[in-house]
Amino acid sequence: MAGRVLILGGRGRIGSCVAADLLRHTQAQITITGRTAALSDGLQFPLESGVIYLALDLADRPQLQTAIGNADLVIHCAGPFRYRDDQAIRLCIEQGVNYLDVSDDRRFTLTALSLRSVAEAAGVTAIINSGVFPGISNSMVRQGVEQLDVAEKIHLSYVVAGSGGAGVTVMRTTFLGLQNPFEVWLDGRWQVVKPYTGREAIAFPQPFGRTGVYWFDMPETITLVDSFPVQSVAVKFGSAPDFYSILTALMARLPAQVIQHPQAIEFLSKVSYGMTAVTDRFSGIGVAMRAEVSGQKDGSPVRYSSTFVHENTAIAVGYGTGSLAELMLSGAVAKPGVWAVEQVLPTDLFERAMQSRNVKLAQQWQ
Repeated sequence: MAGRVLILGGRGRIGSCVAADLLRHTQAQITITGRTAALSDGLQFPLESGVIYLALDLADRPQLQTAIGNADLVIHCAGPFRYRDDQAIRLCIEQGVNYLDVSDDRRFTLTALSLRSVAEAAGVTAIINSGVFPGISNSMVRQGVEQLDVAEKIHLSYVVAGSGGAGVTVMRTTFLGLQNPFEVWLDGRWQVVKPYTGREAIAFPQPFGRTGVYWFDMPETITLVDSFPVQSVAVKFGSAPDFYSILTALMARLPAQVIQHPQAIEFLSKVSYGMTAVTDRFSGIGVAMRAEVSGQKDGSPVRYSSTFVHENTAIAVGYGTGSLAELMLSGAVAKPGVWAVEQVLPTDLFERAMQSRNVKLAQQWQ
């Protein structure tokens, strides 16, 4: 399973976890990028692993084009994706290079999906929104939908402990997600909700237990509606310890001119990251997810649920993205076009990939 893999943003915590997964499961030649010449001491793999480092500014189109042209697969891990354009995926399509990313932004997702026919014509397989949520969570939903005769409602719930093992970029993504109301598919129509409202207490696996989750703007909200003919799709998110969620909910109620100001976002992100640096030692940096699919089976109403838990959120992202990269390099997943994970990854391959990474999904019927 050899191949040349370019990981944009591969020096960061998420990108280096993806690289570590590929080192463990493939023989790919891996190049990681960062904006400066120096390597980080927070890499998730040894420096002598053979991974190549390339200093690369994504704004430098000629250099980016050259780097992509030397790869068989590009994995875009350089968020926050709210600030990213479609240059990387377009360059991949133009040069016939397969593409994978860890994007988690609605606007970016819609922009990427609009390139489906162009990628299909170029014979390029492009998969967006990989990782843990979105990513593994989408496949958990597909796994459930396929076990029902008729799927009617999807409910996804996520909780992350402290920083989740990721950097300040994740904090920025959270606060950016508080800026605007967004549409969700409820009762067969699009309805507007406000971020960090609609609290629900969800029973997650230990060590999380019952934890509050809130409406949060995630791309699964739109791709799952496109993928499955259901009446409702709810995606909610929370943090542990729970007081982080409560503080975030209060931040969401600040005047728009505050929460939408770049300097305010940067200040809140750095303060939050500093707080989690203290509490991580008590809360851990793990993630838990619960996927529920309600509908009909054998003529009776049923509710299927599956849960996932891992002690390190960034490593879990590496599992989700790394397993897809492994399947793309082997040719097991090849579908020209631009797709969300649940639209291109068969359940049997998903289950096999999780088993190879010792990930156990607990499934239950009600």
